[in-house]
Amino acid sequence: MSKTRIEKDSMGELHVPADALYAAQTQRAVNNFPVSGQPLPAPFIRALLLAKRAAATANGALEQIPSDMADAIRKAVDDLIDSDFMQHFPVDVYQTGSGTSSNMNANEVLATLATRIYGNHVGANDHINAGQSSNDIIPSTIHISAAIELEQQLLPALTHLMETTRKKAEQVDQYVKTGRTHLMDAMPVRMSQSLNAWADQIEHNITHLKQLQPSIQSLALGGTAVGTGINAHPDFAAVFAQCLSEHIGITFTPARNFFTHIGSQDIAVAVSGQLKTTAVSIMKIANDLRWMNSGPLAGLGEIELQALQPGSSIMPGKVNPVIPEAATMVAAQVIGNDSTITVAGQSGNFELNVMLPLVAKNLLESIALLTNISHLLADKAIATFTVREDKLNEALSRNPILVTALNPLIGYLKAAEIAKQAYKEGRPIVEVAAENTDLSHEELERLLDPAKLTKGGL
Repeated sequence: MSKTRIEKDSMGELHVPADALYAAQTQRAVNNFPVSGQPLPAPFIRALLLAKRAAATANGALEQIPSDMADAIRKAVDDLIDSDFMQHFPVDVYQTGSGTSSNMNANEVLATLATRIYGNHVGANDHINAGQSSNDIIPSTIHISAAIELEQQLLPALTHLMETTRKKAEQVDQYVKTGRTHLMDAMPVRMSQSLNAWADQIEHNITHLKQLQPSIQSLALGGTAVGTGINAHPDFAAVFAQCLSEHIGITFTPARNFFTHIGSQDIAVAVSGQLKTTAVSIMKIANDLRWMNSGPLAGLGEIELQALQPGSSIMPGKVNPVIPEAATMVAAQVIGNDSTITVAGQSGNFELNVMLPLVAKNLLESIALLTNISHLLADKAIATFTVREDKLNEALSRNPILVTALNPLIGYLKAAEIAKQAYKEGRPIVEVAAENTDLSHEELERLLDPAKLTKGGL
């Protein structure tokens, strides 16, 4: 039987593992919420610890706690972050909707460590949590963790994907392929035009995410229980934001209205919505790659993706587009996460949203998934595919839609007759057009040159 110790809180005594850094309130949450076995994500816990560090610095500067106690709390945070800290944060995601259990988990762990460093009692509520409520620190931590992961992880990953795609577009600019609308043959396009369209999609997502950064970097902390700021120093919010910004290197600001930031999660919903849009872009790019790679004999076979692993346990030699497939699954999950966050965002009842841990989990998971798949899509699919020029030219030479270029000379109806005949007889459009118009073979070759047609105009 594992050893325990007795801890007390306002509800009485209970047993806690003897070597646990946390105390009674964390243990109650562990006992009460055996739901998923999933703690809140590590980026959230790390951000919560960083918030506690900045709060201690602010409280020390404002003389709400002794300065040497603030030093001890900061050292406790630094030591904890440098360790395998997640073992000390066992509280399930599916807990009290304010995230109070996770807030007290952090308060208790830091109180234990800071007391050892300080050499005197440091209280979980009175000192670590000074000037704070779960109702403002947890919404703030959602914003802080998302802001850090956006700035340091997702935006660089999306930039890498965009730049890799643009570089690949330059490398394949000479290749002309059959365009497709409704999955049916259409006018030709340069392969670079397709890839630059993908890159623009990603660039738009980067732009829109950056536009949301000032909002996600605004914080509820200072509003305490309901938004009034009860029990917090009047300057606490501003000093806290300054301390946090200086330590992390990202500019955080107090919310213009604490009531809004505590009672709603509209900003997180907006960020999630943009993550969903990014996922939609990833899904489109991944599916285009899958179609272009399909075959290699019975499909389009326009490109050949890098072979990364055997594709079948029964069919020897089969290779599948595994990275684009993983990307489509990531996109589906992010879209699902956004639906969950949308529902959670509706749970802002009066002065508090009560699905905060769920918002945190799904928002950070979406950011992490998009970060990881962006690198993989860039490095193991887009950068490494090869072009099958023979397949491109074979399809182009037999594409009856090229006759569209003759519309200004022979009219739509005559062009449609030529296209249908070429398709029915399986002959190049140049041959059929030469037989049915007064245009010479040489002029038709010039007018129907696929590369020329990718430049538009008459």
